[in-house]
Amino acid sequence: MPDYTLKVRRYQPESGEGAYWQEFKVDLDPDLSVLDGLLQVRDREDGSLVVRCSCRAAICGSCGMKINGRSTLGCKTQIAEAHEQANRRNGGTEPIVVEPMANMPVIKDLVTDMESTHWTKIRRVTPWLLPEGDPPEREYVVPPESMIDITQSMACIQCGACVSSCLSLEVDPEFIGPAALAKAYRFVGDPRDAEARGRLYDLAQDPHGIYDCTHCFSCVDACPKDVAPMDQIMRLRRIAGDDHDIDDVNNGRRHESAFTKIIEKKGTLDESLLLQESYAQGVKGKLIPTPGAIKGLVGSLPTAVRGLRTGKMRSLAKLIPGVHEKLPGDAQEHVQRIYTHAEEHREELNLYISGEEELEPEPDEAETPTPEAAIEPEPDEEGGR
Repeated sequence: MPDYTLKVRRYQPESGEGAYWQEFKVDLDPDLSVLDGLLQVRDREDGSLVVRCSCRAAICGSCGMKINGRSTLGCKTQIAEAHEQANRRNGGTEPIVVEPMANMPVIKDLVTDMESTHWTKIRRVTPWLLPEGDPPEREYVVPPESMIDITQSMACIQCGACVSSCLSLEVDPEFIGPAALAKAYRFVGDPRDAEARGRLYDLAQDPHGIYDCTHCFSCVDACPKDVAPMDQIMRLRRIAGDDHDIDDVNNGRRHESAFTKIIEKKGTLDESLLLQESYAQGVKGKLIPTPGAIKGLVGSLPTAVRGLRTGKMRSLAKLIPGVHEKLPGDAQEHVQRIYTHAEEHREELNLYISGEEELEPEPDEAETPTPEAAIEPEPDEEGGR
């Protein structure tokens, strides 16, 4: 069997020393997992290695860890794939790097304290149904089709991979987080829950709530069950704004609206106009800005200065209203057509329902059925089928 090298980040708090790296050689079948390699190390070489695991079948979510910098499940990652990933750029000499999950305190070796971060945030969103009225004598019965929308968020196994990979949590540890917000959508979208508006209002007004997500897609990439937490956060935003007309004190809804309108009109983002439209919408808002708008605009100046320093905004002209680079040729017309199509086809992709199969051909592209294929045979022609 092939030999693989695991480079494991160790932390033994009882020793009084800081974290350190240690390499281990394992001989393992390529089809087995990185978790199997860690368990082999613990059984044969170093019994002090601590790793959390249970089902070893990507069901319980216990073995969350970072492998080659990516948050995932140790039991779902084949060791041969991890080795290939670690050595794509150099001829196979690099070890497989295994670390504890990020954004959580490390208890020991690869075991993190999920209670202080993950589970505390899950409880924050009231993760149970809040139905209206007295409970029924038996159970709440709803049509199956009304539950389709939440099947994706229900698939979460609470492994914490999305929490570990979340860039917003790195910047703002108070952010409620992708796992908890995906769980929130599981109840907001449930027809039996009577507190959808209250939940949405709470999460919109919280400065660390639904508008604290930066759309980095890291949680989508990390999730081993295709829950796509960011998609659930976007659904929460749409329902809060479009269905319940909730304006948040964090200016998240107006900022989002201004962003999309500018893209529709200009094709690329006009930073100066984005600030104006986010805090002082319309002609009236600009002529007679509210105290909150003035405060928001002034408070955004440090962000603009940082943008100039880092090169995101190439010049001071970006801050001058009306000075904006136009798209060449008829490119803006293409952008507007894409925008219009997106508005007219607001389809939610749910992989648990739609799958990933190829789209059916258009009627004019489909092959014309032969007479034999067009006529369904009688049952007795196929042996009584």
